[in-house]
Amino acid sequence: MTRSKMREHCFKLLFCVDFYPAEEKEAQLIHYFEEPMEYDFDKEGKEEIIHDVSMSGEYADQLRERAKAVMSKIPELDLKINEVAEGWKTKRMGRAELTILRLALYEILFDDEVPEKVAINEAVELGKKFGGNEAPAFVNGVLAKLV
Repeated sequence: MTRSKMREHCFKLLFCVDFYPAEEKEAQLIHYFEEPMEYDFDKEGKEEIIHDVSMSGEYADQLRERAKAVMSKIPELDLKINEVAEGWKTKRMGRAELTILRLALYEILFDDEVPEKVAINEAVELGKKFGGNEAPAFVNGVLAKLV
């Protein structure tokens, strides 16, 4: 599985878990892998898979561990985001954009295997796919200030 695909799954997992209270988050890390495959139609009307969590146990374990690692750093990540996001505190941000920022900042600060530029570029791509119209520019701006 590519790093981009793993990152996308990690984003989705973190996004989903964020809707649950702290005592339920651990269970949600397991439920993510029980969800059925989902389909939708692209702009041309062609059916496409939008959610498929079929992966080896090794990848699933890596994904859960990465999500737990990011979740354990959320207070620290949010503090740093709040320091640079002028006029936008994490409590006011859209959940998709905030989750993208948290994941990218985690990679920048704590994952030596991911160069800063890659983390930012991948975050912008996630913003294009899952965020609002302004998400790519917003994510890019905040991350640029952080690095």
